[in-house]
Amino acid sequence: MGFVYSQNDLNYVQNPSFETVAGKQKKLGNIDKSTGWGSATGTPADLFVGGEKIPDLSAPTNLYGKQDAKDGSNYAGIVAFSYNNKVPRTYIYSELNKELKKGSRYCVKYYVVLAEASKYYCNNVGALFTKEPVDAAASQVLNTGKSGGVVLHSNNKMEDFNSNFDWKQVCGTYVAKGNEKYIVIGNFSDEADTEWEKNNIKNSDFTPVVAAYYYIDNISVEALENGEECDCMVAEKEVFSKTLYKYSPTIDEKMTVNQQIEVQRTYYTFGESEITSDQSPALDFIVEKMKANGSLKLEIQGHSDAIEDSVGVYKTEYSNMATNRINAAINYLTTNGIDESRIISMPMDSTEPSEEIFESDEEDTKMAKSRRLTFKVR
Repeated sequence: MGFVYSQNDLNYVQNPSFETVAGKQKKLGNIDKSTGWGSATGTPADLFVGGEKIPDLSAPTNLYGKQDAKDGSNYAGIVAFSYNNKVPRTYIYSELNKELKKGSRYCVKYYVVLAEASKYYCNNVGALFTKEPVDAAASQVLNTGKSGGVVLHSNNKMEDFNSNFDWKQVCGTYVAKGNEKYIVIGNFSDEADTEWEKNNIKNSDFTPVVAAYYYIDNISVEALENGEECDCMVAEKEVFSKTLYKYSPTIDEKMTVNQQIEVQRTYYTFGESEITSDQSPALDFIVEKMKANGSLKLEIQGHSDAIEDSVGVYKTEYSNMATNRINAAINYLTTNGIDESRIISMPMDSTEPSEEIFESDEEDTKMAKSRRLTFKVR
């Protein structure tokens, strides 16, 4: 019978949170100032240090945004994607404390968060293990064909990499091919195999960078004994509801425009926030009415269910679901021509029960009716 494996002092990664720094920083591209770390290509990755006197290189506020460290006060920064490689990708790498053993299993974890100034976000941020140091040209995209394997997020969906606020954990089990001694973190897929989207940064205080720029922190690689599992992989086995409540608004000719909009709803499965064909009809209807009524302002109220709020405390991909749903809807509306200044965000989490819930509903149905966006005209 397996049991949960948690992080301890057996971490194979040296200086896992970039806290040990040797020498003073003078410019970007100084990841090598963090003891044990370097850049895997000729285009150097960045290091951000808490309290650094040079503003661009500091933490929590630096050239690309404001973000507290996940652990300690420092973190690294990499370019994971840029359209047509306009901005070269960057990668961080380190020599592990000891080689990995063939056939042995390892729990691999690290945290990523999208910088505020990023004009894009993407998937495929992963950890590559190799036997030899990686030494590539400045603009080269590293790939998985170099004697190693990659650990990606278990879902590897866009929604796992679009947060400007919360660190997202990438976690997985790696089975060693034997004698791997180096870890490299970055995007190892070609542009054609990488999903990407434009990031809404209209209200950012930072100069946009035409790339998907991610901060990286708190990296660990730990050996698993027979029967052990990564704690994150145990959590992935939890089965949450995939019930989606189907809703069709009733609209008649006597209703005002405001009433027609306020009767709209979007509903979601557990832990989901992206806009699909299930949510787009309501938002398309709202876009049409807002374009026809230029002075109209919309308040989007975001709701989660109580289980999402509870699970989100220990599983970051399920945290802030109400806000995530609002942000996805705002992105959809602005992409379709609605100015963001006309939209008000109102995350409510699970504090307000849905009007659609009946006492006779099963618990799963009640939760499904809770996962929603509602709309008010202001």
